Amino acid sequence: MVDGKQREALLKGEAVVRVKRSGMYQLLTFKVVRKATPVGVVPYLSLDRMLDLSELVRVAEEYRLPVESPAGRVFPRGKKETDFLGLI
Repeated sequence: MVDGKQREALLKGEAVVRVKRSGMYQLLTFKVVRKATPVGVVPYLSLDRMLDLSELVRVAEEYRLPVESPAGRVFPRGKKETDFLGLI
């Protein structure tokens, strides 16, 4: 199932998200990057800046997509990498 925000991010190739970073709210652009993994190609919302894990989890839950940044990779609750194979 693809919901509204997830579909919009996948079609545009990016998502502009309001996040709290270093105590201030900022609008950051997450790009959709398709990464080859051993199980297939998986789309990630990717950010090149450091962001707290709590904010990464919030973005992953809001967009129902895996999120990647220098802090690590985060998946929505109850999901794993193989759940995102057909979203390309």
